[in-house]
Amino acid sequence: MAGNVAGISTLGALTGYAIETVVGQKPTQFTMLHRVSSSDEIAIETETIDASALEDKIERTIAGRGSTGGTFGVTVNVTDETIEEWEKLIKDYEAAKVEGKSLWYEEYYPALRKAFFTKVEPPSIIPKPAREQNGLLTVTMTMTINEYVGPDTAIEPTEADDTSI
Repeated sequence: MAGNVAGISTLGALTGYAIETVVGQKPTQFTMLHRVSSSDEIAIETETIDASALEDKIERTIAGRGSTGGTFGVTVNVTDETIEEWEKLIKDYEAAKVEGKSLWYEEYYPALRKAFFTKVEPPSIIPKPAREQNGLLTVTMTMTINEYVGPDTAIEPTEADDTSI
């Protein structure tokens, strides 16, 4: 069932965000975030529960809940435009939070029917980027994971002017 596709390239991958219009429901439109150069994976590590008893000479464990690690980083090329985008995202999140609504983050791949979705909290302010000689100015936006939703039907992010977020 693997088919003939050896893998999926990240070329053309898009990143988007949206605020819930209905609490608890995935939004139907996502606004594109530009110049994202990388993002960390979210590994689900299973915690263990000690199920040992006095007669056990070696610890026995059973699977507990999965842990996302709590955060992931999104690396963004710093430009005037990306600063404005992320300032708007942070402002949109702060307004949504008061209403009990979540911020959804999407990683979209043109070659896949599903995208990867996470409900997140952005940093409260854009962090200071590192810098080095002859380097690209980037900043890592550390996203707090409220809920890893996982793969779901992809929604191609659109330019900010094309959505009603």
